[in-house]
Amino acid sequence: MFDFGFWEIAIIGIITLIVVGPEKMPSLARKAGLYFGKFNKFLNKIKSDINEELKVDEFKEQVSMDQEKISLSEVAEEVRSSIHSLEEDNFLSKEDLKK
Repeated sequence: MFDFGFWEIAIIGIITLIVVGPEKMPSLARKAGLYFGKFNKFLNKIKSDINEELKVDEFKEQVSMDQEKISLSEVAEEVRSSIHSLEEDNFLSKEDLKK
């Protein structure tokens, strides 16, 4: 995440040891670890929330596309039905003309 190498961490540790002292160093490291853990949990929660929202948006988009397909198929069926009825009327008209 922060891409710290060994030497960067070693330098930070030495500076912290000099500033804080060896007595307070373990408790400070423990507190830093706890806060770092809380920060990571917070970031993971945000990432999961964003991913869930993206999935919901994708689902809504898919449902919308499916509804459009259904309405188009209904229109196509209506057109087929109208064409079939016109063909029947045309056939009946030709039969009437023959008589």
